[in-house]
Amino acid sequence: MNLTTTVSVDEENSLARVALAGALNTDTAPAFEERLQAVVDEGYALNLLDMKDLDYISSAGLRVIFKAAKQTRAAGNSMAAVNRKPHIDKVFEILKALPDMAVFTDEQELDDYLDAMQASVRDDG
Repeated sequence: MNLTTTVSVDEENSLARVALAGALNTDTAPAFEERLQAVVDEGYALNLLDMKDLDYISSAGLRVIFKAAKQTRAAGNSMAAVNRKPHIDKVFEILKALPDMAVFTDEQELDDYLDAMQASVRDDG
């Protein structure tokens, strides 16, 4: 699955909205990182990740988002994620519950877990 990223900017309010559609995974993360980095480098007060059409996220995608969030905070700005689907929201809930704790043997084990968890939430919804 591919990832489409659309950026819209509200200069007056110093807001950049980055809309994601598709899958943010190992294949799509590098191009998304370049796109998101360009937005972060502009120094908007708020970078908003709109995940309404994001269908899947892997550990590679999470790394890109957390790296950009850290850079954004360091610059004195903010990053937020909105419109997360239940299975994407579940990934973020898990990560908030396990800060700074390595509970997976490697990235493949983490991605396998995230795959199963997202599939389970989708099936229940």
